[in-house]
Amino acid sequence: MFSIANSMGLFGMNAFPVTVEAEVSRGHTQFDISGLPDAGIKESRDRVRSAVSSVHMPFPRGRVLVNLAPADVKKSGTSFDLAIFVALMQAMDVLPLRLPDSVFMGELGLNGILHGIRGVLTMTMLAKKSGYHEVYVPMENVKEASVIDGIKVYGIRNVNELLMHLLEQKCIEPAACYQPEITSSVTSMLDLCDVHGQLKARMGLELAAAGGHNILLVGSPGSGKSMLANRLPSILPEMSREEILETTNVYSVAGQLAKEHPLVTNRPFRSPHHTVSSAGLIGGGSIPAPGEVSLAHNGVLFLDELAEFDRSTLEILRQPLESREITISRAAGTAVYPCNIMLVAAMNPCPCGYYGSTQKKCTCSEKMVKQYLGKISGPLLDRFDMHVDVDPVAYDELASKEKAESSAVVRERVETARDRQKARFRGTKIYCNAMIPDHLLREYCHMEDSAEKLLRTVLEKYSLSARAYSRIQKVALSSADLKGHQQITREDIAMAAQFRGFESKYLR
Repeated sequence: MFSIANSMGLFGMNAFPVTVEAEVSRGHTQFDISGLPDAGIKESRDRVRSAVSSVHMPFPRGRVLVNLAPADVKKSGTSFDLAIFVALMQAMDVLPLRLPDSVFMGELGLNGILHGIRGVLTMTMLAKKSGYHEVYVPMENVKEASVIDGIKVYGIRNVNELLMHLLEQKCIEPAACYQPEITSSVTSMLDLCDVHGQLKARMGLELAAAGGHNILLVGSPGSGKSMLANRLPSILPEMSREEILETTNVYSVAGQLAKEHPLVTNRPFRSPHHTVSSAGLIGGGSIPAPGEVSLAHNGVLFLDELAEFDRSTLEILRQPLESREITISRAAGTAVYPCNIMLVAAMNPCPCGYYGSTQKKCTCSEKMVKQYLGKISGPLLDRFDMHVDVDPVAYDELASKEKAESSAVVRERVETARDRQKARFRGTKIYCNAMIPDHLLREYCHMEDSAEKLLRTVLEKYSLSARAYSRIQKVALSSADLKGHQQITREDIAMAAQFRGFESKYLR
């Protein structure tokens, strides 16, 4: 007997429909799976056989053939187990021969229980888009799938429960649409009020947060670079629903969603160690998995001790920072992952860390300093919108009992600036000033005459690249948003130029 069940496959961030065909015929006892399955799918024969036994049914005698269509697309993972089981039950005349409105996804245990799988959110989105009305997923994934409104989502604990429902003997209620509360709270994060002094660096962080700009912190050891960077999430605005779904999608594919709270509602903050490999940073593998850059999507990627990272690993970042997506090509296909990130990096100016310091003498030779700074290429430095010198804090500031401005106060100003940007970019896919494409600079970056004259002076004096020229305008626009200026003023251009690092005593 021949039967069909519907399922979904996943490659990278892309889901695709899969039709599971099953045929039971006479012949030698045999169970085969065709349709370019990987080792995990081939092993589903044993899991399905055991799941059939768990509902006290004899496995069919004869030849069992399962085909995953389209047969010319490589398939991987364990999400097809449930659909194979359903197709087999249909072929055994236990279930109705056709369930055209239903999609089945899940991994089977040997006792018939269902285990969670990756990428459920992406596959549920496609199921709704494809016109299906019902999705059956493991109970572990039901909250994740029920985020998508307009399609019935059934959480299944075991195959016996599924059979009872499909045979209408004991129906399961579809899950209610999951609407999580935004859990982002400044009080649960590290607070900027803990930072003594560092007024310029704090101002730089606020400006970077207001426009989503990449920022490089340079200074001697113990000056507070990492302390500042770790407090950046506390002043970033809350994520929109679109950003939440985008980020959750990446974490779903990576299999890193929490069971209790399956939506990523706080902006990610990823801080990989400097020994991270290229694949770990940007993603990779035979079936490409997202790396740290994509896991930081709509959040912050913090690279501490930037000069200690492998140079070839850092150079890979150059293209994704411009396009805000990563394309990974393998023999099995091409996966595209988003990476709309704020890149925050911290580094010492030399091996000993005290080059340019007024408090401690540097013990490095000029050659050592050049070699150390030479690990960071000019094109990569050019992709940082802002370069900030972080000087050691004086004793009086460290010993002061007066509390600095809190993250909550700074965040209010940042959110006000972001609200102006939302109004400016309404109807587009631009979320912040840093995302403005160069061909739209004239449309959004309106400058006063005095501001244009100063920008011309800066351009000619420092021989700026076209990239630096456009990024100064974007940072100046963020400065205008923070200060409530209708146009970019001379003061805003001066602020952006100041944070470009032209006069840095560490990066000379």
